[in-house]
Amino acid sequence: MGVIPYTEEDVKLLARLIRAEAEGEGNLGMMMVGNVGVNRVRGDCLDFRDIRSIRQMVFQSPGGFEATQKGYFYQAARQNELDLARRMIKGERQHPASNALWFFRPGGACPEQWYNQWNSGRYKAHCFYIPTQADCPTVY
Repeated sequence: MGVIPYTEEDVKLLARLIRAEAEGEGNLGMMMVGNVGVNRVRGDCLDFRDIRSIRQMVFQSPGGFEATQKGYFYQAARQNELDLARRMIKGERQHPASNALWFFRPGGACPEQWYNQWNSGRYKAHCFYIPTQADCPTVY
């Protein structure tokens, strides 16, 4: 049972996304990207008000993930990423992405705010940004 609805195809889709977005960040970095994705489905707030499935989250446009525009995203998921995706769907959270809805890879330091959202921390190359609990209580 997951914290969001899912099928095995959704697990594969999330696994492909986390690999394509953060493979260079190792398992922990990929899990953090998974946290962001799951939070977007759970959110029902801000930019993600109409996102109700993993598929909608992955292919959201505008506002989705750049990785979906690259060929690497379309390769089959590997067992490691499938296992990580299942952990995220079941509700495991990793700080600083625990409540994050956004991440990006800046050229330097993480800005304190990004599009009016507060930085919750950095892991390797990615900075994570969280909504306020008042704006998006379902990710808390």
